[in-house]
Amino acid sequence: MVSFVNLIALAIALASPATAFPAHASLAGLPRDVLERIIPTLQLRQPGSPPGPLRFNGTKLVNDQQHPWKPPQDGDIRGPCPGLNTLASHGWLPRNGIATPAQIIDAVQEGFNMENTLAKFVTYAAHLVDGNLITDQLSIGSKTSKTGPNPPAPAIVGGLDTHSVLEGDASLTRADFFFGDNHSFNETLFDELVAFSNKYGAGKYNITVAAELRWQRIQDSIATNPTFSFVSPRYFTAYGEAAFPVNFFIDGRQGDGQLDLKVARGFFQDMRMPDDFYRASRPMSGDGVDIIANTHPVPPGRNVGGVNNYVPDPTSANFTTGCLAYQNFVNQTVRGLYPNPTGALIIALNTNLDFFYDGLGDATCQQVFPYGRD
Repeated sequence: MVSFVNLIALAIALASPATAFPAHASLAGLPRDVLERIIPTLQLRQPGSPPGPLRFNGTKLVNDQQHPWKPPQDGDIRGPCPGLNTLASHGWLPRNGIATPAQIIDAVQEGFNMENTLAKFVTYAAHLVDGNLITDQLSIGSKTSKTGPNPPAPAIVGGLDTHSVLEGDASLTRADFFFGDNHSFNETLFDELVAFSNKYGAGKYNITVAAELRWQRIQDSIATNPTFSFVSPRYFTAYGEAAFPVNFFIDGRQGDGQLDLKVARGFFQDMRMPDDFYRASRPMSGDGVDIIANTHPVPPGRNVGGVNNYVPDPTSANFTTGCLAYQNFVNQTVRGLYPNPTGALIIALNTNLDFFYDGLGDATCQQVFPYGRD
């Protein structure tokens, strides 16, 4: 199914020749005849090899003189991920919010000390479904930066805002797509995060709070969103999202797993690191995700026929079937978005699928080749 964002991209592609298809717009889900029209207008860029692990992987000052916070300018792109938004506002990523996968991997490693394998896995997962594989560009969202009583309409490119692939329902601080805005900071939801932190974390956000809040947000969506979907890959990113602030938003010199709520608001709302902020003291991965998922186990599933009718989906991968998650993502998600690629597109798909598999880091999970081998 072509998403709403891709329908907008499709409309641009079918408009007058003077309307150029944006170089960072995703090609995912577009019909073959439209792809054949668009791709020759784009400048082909060979995918760059993913960066390796950091040479120095300890803590260091990252809100430094070379990376000062600057507010987004009109036209700069921000999206649903407060971490990437913050990296862009500090210049670890291009401040316009458009980057190559290699730039994103560099930024999350240098700015937050994300472990290399995880950085590659999540970046190439996002790029395969939300990026432009021909130009090797990915936007971190589609929202323009201007605010106020009459902000401009969102930019036409979805990037990481694109719903139901990696971004999804039951976000901690963003509303479900069903309610109209899945990328902007939501004060009501942040107030809920604060309330849960006061109740379960003595005024701090930690893994215990994350487990309770993740459960509550799932229940909120079941009760209010008739289109609520909680299956792979969103099933996994939702739990990772809950642990992310504990792993990456706490000063690396602190080391106690307790996130100050003022600091949390700075990241979530203002896209800003605290003054004198040091990244994590060691490469961080999905620490705490297992605790969050096991505190209130929820099977993958979705609302069927309306609210309060959550039906488990036995075909979706879960935390006991990690290899299936990889296989489903490649064979169903990516192949569903690109059913019949040709030429440069199939080469780019295969290259990025190789990078994605390398990020899986599990030699027991056999690589799959939905488009054959080069």
